[in-house]
Amino acid sequence: MNILTSVNTAQVWQGDALAIAVFASPKDNESSESTAPKKFKLSEALGNLDVKVLGCTLTDLITESEFTGEVGSSVSGRVGVDYAIRKVMVIGLGDPAKTTVDAWRKAAATAAKWANKEKAKTLALSFPSYNQDVSTTTQAIAEGVLLATHQDKRFKSKNAQPLIFEKVEILETNAEVGDPAIAKAQQIVDGVILARELVSAPANIVTPITLAETAVAIASESNYFTAKILEQADCEALGMGAFLGVAKASDIPPKFIHLTYSNGTPKRKLAIVGKGLTFDSGGLNLKTGVGSSIELMKTDMGGSAAALGAAKAIAQLQPTDIEVHFIVATCENMVSGRAMRPGDILTASNGKTIEVNNTDAEGRLTLADALVYADKLGVDAIVDLATLTGACVVALGEDIAGMWSIDEAWAEAIAKAAKDAGEKFWRMPLEDPYFDQLKSVVADFKNTGSRAGGAITGALFLKQFVEKTTAWAHLDVAGPVWTERESGYNNAGGTGFAVRTLVNLIIN
Repeated sequence: MNILTSVNTAQVWQGDALAIAVFASPKDNESSESTAPKKFKLSEALGNLDVKVLGCTLTDLITESEFTGEVGSSVSGRVGVDYAIRKVMVIGLGDPAKTTVDAWRKAAATAAKWANKEKAKTLALSFPSYNQDVSTTTQAIAEGVLLATHQDKRFKSKNAQPLIFEKVEILETNAEVGDPAIAKAQQIVDGVILARELVSAPANIVTPITLAETAVAIASESNYFTAKILEQADCEALGMGAFLGVAKASDIPPKFIHLTYSNGTPKRKLAIVGKGLTFDSGGLNLKTGVGSSIELMKTDMGGSAAALGAAKAIAQLQPTDIEVHFIVATCENMVSGRAMRPGDILTASNGKTIEVNNTDAEGRLTLADALVYADKLGVDAIVDLATLTGACVVALGEDIAGMWSIDEAWAEAIAKAAKDAGEKFWRMPLEDPYFDQLKSVVADFKNTGSRAGGAITGALFLKQFVEKTTAWAHLDVAGPVWTERESGYNNAGGTGFAVRTLVNLIIN
């Protein structure tokens, strides 16, 4: 499939399917107090297109469906047989004063899925620009198309519906501006797809060894990357007792991944730390019963998938004057005679001791040593990503990730990066008195507290492994890294969540 720019307008384009994105009609002054959407009216340009090219199909569709142009709304139909375009869709972008660039991504995804379902070989997109920034809208449109049409067929004996359409044209877009934006979208989406496929693959395919090999492969793609893989003996020498305490029950050896990107004289030094549990049985606190979701614990490396996906995108984007460290402590949390036991005391690499009162709170133990390692690199800021707690899913649902930070400027930077990416985070409190739940009689602290405020105490636990002078944020992505349903530009399975946020954070 090719995504191309075209200076043609919808009036002269010929092909199988045309998708038109429109803003909702403004409300009349006298009805401004009404909450009901106003009936959509064709602009003069769309009216001419409808009469001269589409045989008044738009008028019929809008009238019959009571289309309003509200964000997420759409209507489609067949054009008469004597016309140059076979099928047409109209997609709502909502109020232009309130819309975000993510509406363009989702509208493009809607159009791409529709065109494929309708077996169109050519698709044209006639979309308005976003605040007159053609580069921004073109990139968002291309991302929406590429993400929506990605199909993970690796483990299917029969392929899913093949991609029918061969060419997508973004109309009224100059190649000089649009082509670089499309190329950038492809580079970012490559990273998202890597993360999706890592999360979706089962634990007998993606192991700690697989993640290490993936990291080395990413480094080989760019002269600006170096890869360092610490083996178990290396981790022992560094005193990573928390990480190794989780890893020791598995027959597959742990791997500590350190990817470094450096291009030019760095003005910023960042560390991205991803939780890398390729399977989490719960350990001796075995996940059992309805709702335990043990069958989905292949997704417990969603944080590391996002980190590696972002690294793959950065290898292609090649931003300058920045140094980024991608760090993953990856292992399995299994059950065997070597497994850590409830009541065991582990010593992290910063010397702090942890009483393990629940072996199913293992991700924070691996992250503890990873954060200490990252902090010793002398970076300006650290962000960790983890499918850390079910409590965060209870609090925010499956579509929104939690964010905790000790630094306001860093939190604001992440929030902006996420907004531009169309990925939802909600700032959560670091309520220091809640740390009392983690007090231990025999060690510095325990690895879990009570069920109440579990996502907050998880963040407070991680805070103990970062120096107070380092800007740090924790992202609990337990909900959004996986979806059972198709939505927007995400298909069922791994979503690649947070890759685009991380890329924005690095390059902007």
